[in-house]
Amino acid sequence: MKKWFQKTIIIAVALLTFGLISPNHFIWEQLLDNKTPTKSISSDANTTEFQKVSLIDTLDPVESISMAAREQSYIKFGNRIGPVIQNEFDDVIFPRIQEAIDATVAKVEGDQASNLSITEQPSGEYHEKIFHIYNETTKEDLIRFHVRTDKKPQDGFYFNFHYHIAEDKYAKHYALGEIFWSKNTPPKWLS
Repeated sequence: MKKWFQKTIIIAVALLTFGLISPNHFIWEQLLDNKTPTKSISSDANTTEFQKVSLIDTLDPVESISMAAREQSYIKFGNRIGPVIQNEFDDVIFPRIQEAIDATVAKVEGDQASNLSITEQPSGEYHEKIFHIYNETTKEDLIRFHVRTDKKPQDGFYFNFHYHIAEDKYAKHYALGEIFWSKNTPPKWLS
C-alpha cells in the first residue's frame, strides 16, 4: 500500500472510533509491518517476580521520621519558596529540627518509638503546619513543627520556624530559627 493511503486509513479509523483505536495501537503495528511484530501485548517467557521491599521498615524510627520530615518540609515550601531557602534551611533549620526529633523520640519508651509516625499533609495558603509527629496507636501528637511568615517593619519578611510539644499542651513556641525572604510578600505555601 502507498504510504499516504495507509496514513489516511489510520486517521479515518481513529476518527470513526472516537480515538478507541489510536494510531499507535497494536493493530496498526501488525497491519503496517509485514515482518513479525516487534512488540507484543504480553509475554509468558521471561516473567520475573519482584518482591516489595520497604526501605522505611529497615531504618530505625528516628531515621525514617527524619527522612519524612525533610520531604514534608520541601512539600510545604513548594517550587517557589523551596529553591530560594533550601541552603539555609538545610544548614541551619533542619539540624535543629533533627535535634528536636531526637529529643522527642528519646523521651518515648523503647517499644513505643516504632509506633511514631509523621503527618503527610502540610497546610497550604498562609497556614503554619509543616508536619506533626504522633503516636499511631493513641493518635496523639507529640510534637508539632510549624513555620510562620513574619513581617518586620523596615526589614521585610521572615520565615519563623518553631515547634510545640505536648508536655505544655502546645502553648509555648520553641524557636528553631528564621530565614529572611525579602521585602516583597512571599508566595503561598505549596505553590
